[in-house]
Formats: sequence, C-alpha cells, structure tokens
Amino acid sequence: MVDQSIPEARTPGTAPGETDAASAGEGISRRRMLGTAGATGLVLGTAGAAGGYAAAPSEAATPLTSLGTDRAMFHGKHQPGITDALQARGHVVAFDLAAGAGRKEAAALLRRWSETTRRLMAGEPSGHDDTDVARDAGPSSLTITFGFGHSFFARTGLEKQRPASLDPLPEFSSDRLDKKRSNGDLWVQIGANDSLVAFHALRAIQKDTGSAARVRWQMNGFNRSPGATAHPMTARNLMGQIDGTRNPKPAESDFDQRIFVPEKGEPTWMANGSYAVVRRIRMLLDDWEKLSGKAQEDVIGRRKSDGAALSGGTETTAMNLEKTDAEGNLVVPINAHARITRPDQNGGAAMLRRPFSFHDGIDTDGVPDAGLLFICWQADPLRGFVPVQRKLDRGDALSQFIRHESSGLFAVPGGAAKGEYVGQKLLEG
Repeated sequence: MVDQSIPEARTPGTAPGETDAASAGEGISRRRMLGTAGATGLVLGTAGAAGGYAAAPSEAATPLTSLGTDRAMFHGKHQPGITDALQARGHVVAFDLAAGAGRKEAAALLRRWSETTRRLMAGEPSGHDDTDVARDAGPSSLTITFGFGHSFFARTGLEKQRPASLDPLPEFSSDRLDKKRSNGDLWVQIGANDSLVAFHALRAIQKDTGSAARVRWQMNGFNRSPGATAHPMTARNLMGQIDGTRNPKPAESDFDQRIFVPEKGEPTWMANGSYAVVRRIRMLLDDWEKLSGKAQEDVIGRRKSDGAALSGGTETTAMNLEKTDAEGNLVVPINAHARITRPDQNGGAAMLRRPFSFHDGIDTDGVPDAGLLFICWQADPLRGFVPVQRKLDRGDALSQFIRHESSGLFAVPGGAAKGEYVGQKLLEG
C-alpha cells in the first residue's frame, strides 16, 4: 500500500498506438456501434456487433449501455491491464506448468490464451464450447494480462533469457508469506467492469490451460464501480482511506521510463514490457477500526475525508514535510505512511499501483479475511518496489495494521502485434 494513485482513464474504446477499427473477425468497432445508437448511448441490435455475441439472423443483440460497450484493445505496444483505468472486478491467478511440459507446450498455451483473450476483449465468444456466461454483457472494459515467474525459465530451458530484474524479492521483516499462494510459473491478471465478464474470462483461461499447467493459486478482488461518482476519484481501500494519490501519470514525461522496459532494453524480448509485484496484504480491520479518526489520519499522513495531506490543501497539494503545529510537532508524523513512501524520500523510486480490494469471508474467530490485492508496475522492481518496501519495513506506522501474506514477481512482456501471441519473442526467439 503505497501513496500513489489509480491509473487515469483513457478515452473509452481506444488504446495508445491503436485505432478504433476492429481487426478482421472482431466485428464492428465501438465507435461505429455508438454511432448507430444516436444520443441514447445504447447499441440497438446489430448482428455481429462487438458489444455482444453475434446474434443469429432471427435474434437481436441485447442493447447495452456505454459501460457494457467500453472496450480495451488486445493488440498494442503494451499489454492491456497496465495503464487502463481500474475495473470494478478482478481476478489474479498463477499456474505451474505440468510435469513434462516445457517450452513447446508453453508456446502452445500462450497462443491459445492470446487468441481467447483477443476474442473476449472484443466481446466475442471465447471459441469452442463457450459457456454463454457473458453472452449479453459486452466487452465491459475486459483486460487480460500475462506474465512469467522466475521458475518458468528453468522449466522451459530458457534460463539464459531470464531477466536479472526477475531475481527473487528480498525478505522483509513484516512478511508472513504462504508459499503455496506465492510466485508461480505463469501469472494472469483479469479485470472487467462486469462480474460475469470477469468470471467468464477466468473460466475460459482455465479451460484453455488443458493438461499443460495447473492452478497454483487464485484470488478475487473488486473496486468501486465506474460511474458511481459524478467524476473520477482516487479509489478508497477497505480502511476507508483514499489510496494512491501520487501514482505516476501517463502524461508525465518520464512515465514510460519509470514503468516500462525501453525498446532497446535487456533482454530484448521484454521491450515495452513491465514487471508486476503482486502482494496479498491482509488488513487487520478490527485493530484499525478501534483507532479514532484522527489517529487513523496520523498513521497515513492524509485526511480521511478527501485525501489531502495533513499539512493542508487538496488531495494533489504537495505535502509540506517540515510543517509543525503550535507545540512544534510535525503535522505529518515522521512514521506516517504517506511520508515514507514519497518518491523524493526514496531516491525517486516510483511504481504504478493498480490494486483490487478483497474480502474472502470471516474467519472462525470472527475476524474478516479482507485487505488489498496489491499490484504494482515498474520498469525495474529493484528501483521501484524494493527500496520503498525496505523503508516501510523499517518504521511505517501502518505496518502494525497490515500483514503481507503472499507475494509474487512476474515479467510481463510487451503487447502482441496483430498475428502474434503474447510472449512469442521469448518462446520462439
């Protein structure tokens, strides 16, 4: 949980470096669909439209609102699900390759996964034996993102292609990690603004796996639904705090440098890719909720109401680290979470946070199993996540109210061009 904000939403239906035109076999583009709907914003029954599964000649496609028709693009410079706006529902799942499966089987699996993803993100059926779970839901901003864990490279004989940035994360004193729910050969992130669309994608990916791999662990998350507020707002977490005010913004000149591996970076197959750190962070809500509102704000260093720093201003006002009260005490406590995580307090270290909240029921002792599926993106975790977490480990006031229960680090290659599958440059290079 780092003091950085959610990704900004781009114009619905477009992605950097891509046009709205649907590729062959993907149906009608979202812009054309909306054009047929006029000012109502509804898509009115065009057979084969990307907003829902192709209708039979005697059927009319289910009308959709803009939420259902919003579409992210599969093909592009970067994989989807990194700079796209946070979705309402998410799933993260890790797989281990089956015994005897190697590079050939992994390549075939990524080819299947990529084709299924292309279809689902366009609002089409997944392919053979589609379950129809999301038949009338539209794309709903679905994104599916793929990554490789440290162990994947030994399993596929590609050790020489394993990036140095994928070296295992160091141990942190606050970690209470469950190894069975950590790491993995392959990692998949799914997000959508409709729960059925997200589940349908998860099920399709699992079915595509066949005998090539098995699920190692799987987690479910959620965020505020888009459109719930009159204008976009930074998300709140389950502690009630506005969570992520200082995220790097795509419009910033050094955004790509911080988040993505450069075109001529090493290894070459990671060009335009990124590294994802995934942490299941349990929030000790019973303890947290015993604190007064003022005490909670001191732990974070920001006002609970609007996310503004305790030193004053609005959410985006720069924090004054030297400001004191009438008694000479720092207004933003020295161990406040927001103070410790500032990039200028960590050698410029920055990461793009894109988390989901989770709630997995109530324990037998009545304690909620809830918290944050922390997912952050950076060009190099040794310069992004690691230095910030080390500093948090040494004295973050929030640490007594959270517990890191699982962890993973994954190399996420760049996006697939049309006719390619994700990871092809690694697996066929």
